[in-house]
Amino acid sequence: MKKLLIICFLILASCSSKVDKNQLHLLNGYWEIKEVTFKYGAKKEYSINSTVDYIKLDSLTGFRKKVVPKFNGTFETSNDAEPFHISISNDSIFMSYTNNSNTWEEVLTKLTEDSFSVKNKEGLTYEYNRFEPINITP
Repeated sequence: MKKLLIICFLILASCSSKVDKNQLHLLNGYWEIKEVTFKYGAKKEYSINSTVDYIKLDSLTGFRKKVVPKFNGTFETSNDAEPFHISISNDSIFMSYTNNSNTWEEVLTKLTEDSFSVKNKEGLTYEYNRFEPINITP
């Protein structure tokens, strides 16, 4: 009975955890998408990614851009970047994006040193893992 109670408590604690604004620096770096969970629970997993997201956050503003990892540990990139702004409301942290043709917002649902998740207004949840480069030198 005690084991069941402890398991229930751990599940409830993990579901109610919020991202703390003091963790936001963990967003900086290279991330690869792991999976997308759709509104009604279906999932799409990504085992191989040809692009990686680079996120740079300074205070509450930053940018996100797609980069292509190379086998020598470097990245190919373009000048295209999606600027974003962090806002905090009702104990939730939002990443708000605006470009020439669109505006959207994602709520940061999880953030650790090795992973993060965001959820958009359509109910899609995107899970990312920190990218670990493959360095093959001749």
